[in-house]
Amino acid sequence: MDLGLKGKRALVCASSKGLGRGCAEALAEAGVELVMNARGAEALEAAAADIRARTGVPVTAIAADITSEEGRARVLEAAGAVDILVTNAGGPPPGIWTDWTRDDFIKALDANMLTPIALMQALLPGMMARGWGRVVNITSQAVKAPIGVLGLSNSARTGLTGFVAGTARQVAGSGVTINNLLPGIHATDRAESLDGGVAKKEGISMDEARARRVATIPAGRYGTPEEFGAACAFLCSQYAGFIVGQNILLDGGGINTTL
Repeated sequence: MDLGLKGKRALVCASSKGLGRGCAEALAEAGVELVMNARGAEALEAAAADIRARTGVPVTAIAADITSEEGRARVLEAAGAVDILVTNAGGPPPGIWTDWTRDDFIKALDANMLTPIALMQALLPGMMARGWGRVVNITSQAVKAPIGVLGLSNSARTGLTGFVAGTARQVAGSGVTINNLLPGIHATDRAESLDGGVAKKEGISMDEARARRVATIPAGRYGTPEEFGAACAFLCSQYAGFIVGQNILLDGGGINTTL
């Protein structure tokens, strides 16, 4: 399927590995020129070189902390006029409600709500002026069904979802769509971290912790970055212009809801 994206330019955040890299790879395979961002320069450069070699598209790698004003300014300057924005940031650490201070919440809001909003505010005007644009925010299944130990993530990502719900309807008439992808458990470092936390707390092996989690997923497995990236690329495609302000679960059926 021709996604109609050849020659477009995308900024993909936190794209050196995991779901962000899956999105970057899928967009590159569709012919999209990439600006990739992550904090770790070595992993980012390696990912960029691999994608560049395999797809032949131009790839610019900017190592910076996208959650800081300085880092965000560097990335935006390098990105220039982009057609596609994929926001992404690692989730806050797990815990319970008695663990978290105001500073913990501010840090979570900065990473998972205020940074995506700042990026949209910077890039949406250009997209609207050109009459075409796509924004995909990687949030979490916790937006649909809160996870007790991920209260920081629940709070920040739900706030972003509320912002998108209103903003997406305001910009759609200019040919710009904003949607959210809500991942369940995928085979990434985040899953390793969460499974490791369960294993340590319960005194079980990583394999046992993973098996317990897999048992809660109707699909019977973890998702892959590749299939997540394909969903992102479709939302950015010429076929998705009528999908506006939606929250799309990719969780293997884990959340049992009708709507």
